[in-house]
Amino acid sequence: MPYDIEDRLTQTPKPLYPIMTPPPKPQAMPASRELQSSGDIHILILDDDPHTCAVIQAALNNRDFVTEVVSDPMMVESALSSGRRYHLIVLDYVLPGLEAEQVFGWIRDHQPDANIVVVTGYPSVDSAINCLRAKTCDYLTKPFQIEQLREIVYRCLESQGLLRMTEDALKEALGAAIRERRKALALTLSNMSDRTGVSLGYLSQIELGKNSASIETLYRICLALGMKMSELFLSVQRA
Repeated sequence: MPYDIEDRLTQTPKPLYPIMTPPPKPQAMPASRELQSSGDIHILILDDDPHTCAVIQAALNNRDFVTEVVSDPMMVESALSSGRRYHLIVLDYVLPGLEAEQVFGWIRDHQPDANIVVVTGYPSVDSAINCLRAKTCDYLTKPFQIEQLREIVYRCLESQGLLRMTEDALKEALGAAIRERRKALALTLSNMSDRTGVSLGYLSQIELGKNSASIETLYRICLALGMKMSELFLSVQRA
């Protein structure tokens, strides 16, 4: 899991999203992320505080997301075993009358493919370790920043292949990664053209994200930059 437990337990979070603010209308993926969905994404929110459920539901109010809320701890098992398939579960670690290990067991039995994002108002090293053992996607302390929650959810869904970059965003990201590497090596476009046998105009269009490069062209570019193609795509994923 890509977070540091001590950092999460000692950081000073900012205030929650105002609870009384009406939820916004469903919207597309943020332009800055330029992500697209492969279909409806089903999300289950499990928290005994209805206000927190409303905040999370508003934060994930997206036309591609179908969110369901359970605030009664006694209904958690039936919700998980109902036969519906959830892609992501946002889970309050402390639910009255239930043990976290018990809930993790129900998820493992009935929703084995769901990613889990844990939120808790009582962070501790023990709970963080339990979440690591349960292979949760992330661990978030209350109160949390709405943008932080969205970013975590998007990252989890991307890891499942449920969200992916649009074609235009991918072209721009690849172009930016190539340009950054070229400049770091102090190479000009003319140098790259000589090394790859690709015209200056085409290389410029690729770097600007205006044109798609073929696999062969990307291979030539990577050779000229002294990098593997896998490294290029990994840099795009990290970005």
